[in-house]
Amino acid sequence: MSFSSGPVISVQKASIFQEDIAVLNNVNFDIEKGEFVFLVGRTGGGKSSLLKTIYADLPFRSGQMQVAGYNIGKIQASEVPMLRRKVGIIFQDFQLFPDRTVAENLNFVLKATGWKDSAKIKARQAEVLMQVGLGSAGPKLPHQLSGGEQQRVVIARALLNEPLILVADEPTGNLDPEVSTGIFKIFQDINKSGTAVLMATHDHSLVKNYGYRVLKCEKGKILDSKTASFSLNTESF
Repeated sequence: MSFSSGPVISVQKASIFQEDIAVLNNVNFDIEKGEFVFLVGRTGGGKSSLLKTIYADLPFRSGQMQVAGYNIGKIQASEVPMLRRKVGIIFQDFQLFPDRTVAENLNFVLKATGWKDSAKIKARQAEVLMQVGLGSAGPKLPHQLSGGEQQRVVIARALLNEPLILVADEPTGNLDPEVSTGIFKIFQDINKSGTAVLMATHDHSLVKNYGYRVLKCEKGKILDSKTASFSLNTESF
């Protein structure tokens, strides 16, 4: 693996599969360092499959895909944890261990990605929790937090290894509008500090109110607002 100054994600002539079915074909796009990109499209259109392929949770079978310097078509199982140090993953359903405190959830990720020094682990943990406005949440269990607070923990977890890009699968989908606004601002702040963001969303107001680039999954293709005009009305995603 070698990382250059090129795009953080580069996809060329790719097909994206869910099991044995190609859900997207002839996919071509780059995402540059520090860019913010929305990913939209109807449910079942391929958004989640694309994201899972980017962080090597689904196999990549056809075309070219480079993510944070890794060739996803040739990546070895032993390299996937290192890829995920460069790609922060944010799930809509949180995927926190319910029987572990916030601190223990963060510790698990750090130790799984090679951190050993307990003082450095504790310091990094405190740093990311402060970054998302949850400086005192470490001793709490997930069920003691609101949905918005749990999502902030998930964002903190994704930031632990200072990723080049955050990949977020509908991070505001299960949250109240007011809470969603606060969560989105965290993503904006992270992006302003230089981290790229690729966010799948069904939230039309977010997409329309902010002038970020949009990738749209439609009829087995990816449309890119950088190179094409297309509908962003409520019926289209």
